[in-house]
Parts: sequence; C-alpha cells; structure tokens
Amino acid sequence: MEYNSQQKKLVLPEYGRNVQQMVDHCLTIEDRKERTRCANTIINIMGNLFPHLRDVDDFKHKLWDHLAIMADFKLDIDYPYEIIRKENLHTLPDKVEYALTPIHYRHYGKTIESMIKVAEDMPEGPERDYLISLLANHMKKLYLAWNKEGVEDEKILKDLREYTRGKINLNPETYKLREVKEVMQVKKKNNTKKAVK
Repeated sequence: MEYNSQQKKLVLPEYGRNVQQMVDHCLTIEDRKERTRCANTIINIMGNLFPHLRDVDDFKHKLWDHLAIMADFKLDIDYPYEIIRKENLHTLPDKVEYALTPIHYRHYGKTIESMIKVAEDMPEGPERDYLISLLANHMKKLYLAWNKEGVEDEKILKDLREYTRGKINLNPETYKLREVKEVMQVKKKNNTKKAVK
C-alpha cells in the first residue's frame, strides 16, 4: 500500500489527488483536440467540487488558472481565458500605504474622529444636535467595550470637547447620555425581531 505522504506533493491540494492525476493524464494525450476536450472535462469536475463559488466573478477564469498551475504550465491547449504566467505566479502585490496619522484616543478609533470633524463643521441646528447625540452615545458604547467597569457621561463629554477644541461643549449636568442597559435592551429587541421574521 502506498501512502499519500509517499506520493508527489500536490500543487493545489484543495482539488485532491484524483484531479491531479487527471491533469497528469491530460498532459500525456497526444491529440490536441482530445487534450482540449479532456481539459474542459477536468474544469467541469473542478467546478463541481466548489459549487458555492459558481456565483463568484471570474470563477471559470480562476479554474483555468488553477488547471495551468497544476499542469506546471505545460498543458498545450487553446485556453478560453488569458491564463496567469508562471513568472507572475509568485509576484507580490504592491504594498498598500496606510495613513499613519495618530489617533488621539485609540478606543474610539479613527472613524469617530472623522465623524466628529463632520459634526464640528456642520451649521447649528437640529441635524447637528442629533448627530452629536448619536456620536456621544456611540463613544460611550466604544469606551465601555474598552473599559467594562463603567464610564461617567462627564468623561465622554470631556473627550468630545477635547476632540473639537471646545467647539462642541455639552454641559454634563444638563446633557445626559443613554444608559448602557438601555442600549443593550434596544439591541436585544432588534435582534429578537430579526429572529422572529
């Protein structure tokens, strides 16, 4: 008995040894037409192994690329797509540059900072007040995710004031944020409604 560990290493193990053996057999076929027909059959089998990916864009194209890779780019057939080149197989994509601007309070995140900037620049009115209320309550939730022991509204409003350099200055004695229990209850109700539907 021959163990898989004793056989040659699979290039793309997700397709299994049987598919690799079909590809190896396809390479030995002399007639080009017959070889192309065999390759199409192998592509159909490979597609049947992953039916959930059929809706993915370029699924067939990826299968043909995989076939070429499994054949070590030696399969001489008429490919229906432009296949990947062997020299491009191991090239790394360009490095993505990240904005390395510092985050004032990491537990709030960069997005909150951007949203606060938008609220800060908005003209006075009910829309701005509503956005500020949403931001302050969301900041409280984010802070509680970071510090489970609790947080005073005063701390959140102080941080909001710092972010805006005093442009948004809410009085902690008159401006009350939602309690965490209220937020969690609303969340549970919404989840229950979704489950019932």
